[in-house]
Order: sequence, then C-alpha cells, then structure tokens
Amino acid sequence: MPNIKSAIKRVKTNEAKNAQNTIAKSAMRTAVKKVDAAIVNNDATAAKETFAAAASKLDKAAAKGLIHKNAAARKKSRLMKKMNTLNA
Repeated sequence: MPNIKSAIKRVKTNEAKNAQNTIAKSAMRTAVKKVDAAIVNNDATAAKETFAAAASKLDKAAAKGLIHKNAAARKKSRLMKKMNTLNA
C-alpha cells in the first residue's frame, strides 16, 4: 500500500476505472452473444435489433480504448456477415 497521498488516490481511481471498464467490456460481450444466439435460432428480426445494440457497445468500447477500433470493426463485420446468411 502506498504512503504518499497522490499514490493512494491513484490506486483508488485505478480500481474505480478498472471496475467500470470490466462492466463495459462484459456488457459488450453479452450484447455480441445475444446477436449470435438470435442468429443460431434463425430469428432475423431479433438479430437485427440486437445487432444495433451490439454495434453501439462495440463502438463505445473502441472509443474508450477497451478494445482496438479495428477489433470492433472486425467483430461488427463478422456479425453482419452472419446476419446476411440468415436473409439469404
């Protein structure tokens, strides 16, 4: 445990930010899994609705630096590719 006041504050803020990042990343993963589940169930309307939420969460995670912007783009692209196979 640090003794210096600023170091103590830094530890607290890092823990708080880590908790927020964990929550955001978990929500992002859950949203992606919901889209995958809708695709597996051949539910095009549910897939379309959940994809919008998942894309939003992916973009927000990329903006916050939780994941790389290209990783977010890749995940969105792969989800959209799976959705397009539903319609075809």
